[in-house]
Amino acid sequence: MRTIGRVATLLVLAEKEEQAALLARAAAAGYRAVLGRVGSMAADKVVAAVETAVQREGLLDDSYRQMHSLYHAIIEALYGVCRGQLELGQILRTVGLTFAVVLGPREARAADPRDQWLAVALYGTIGAPKKGFEHEVIGLGINHL
Repeated sequence: MRTIGRVATLLVLAEKEEQAALLARAAAAGYRAVLGRVGSMAADKVVAAVETAVQREGLLDDSYRQMHSLYHAIIEALYGVCRGQLELGQILRTVGLTFAVVLGPREARAADPRDQWLAVALYGTIGAPKKGFEHEVIGLGINHL
């Protein structure tokens, strides 16, 4: 677990039984993380679910600077999931996603403790709102604090 993006990606791809061990390894490397799930036909609902989980778990404070950084990391990850078009319900697309939000240095055990970054990884499915009409997607957004 050498970089924040790798930590977020591994966490979001992990099976349920692997998550605890990965979270412990991430913490040992200097990272804090929050995991969750969201399903929606609206991009704003995805943003709200991630922000709510982060606030509920106390990963960030409520400062404008930190919440703004989180917002941009979520949007960057959503661009990957939606292939550059942040439209879901308007064009009859829905997502079912697992998310990981990771806070820490850009590289593990960084020398400067003020070097704080935020990574948001999204993994799941996107497709028409009908079972069997979806495919896998993944997105990663990284922003500095």
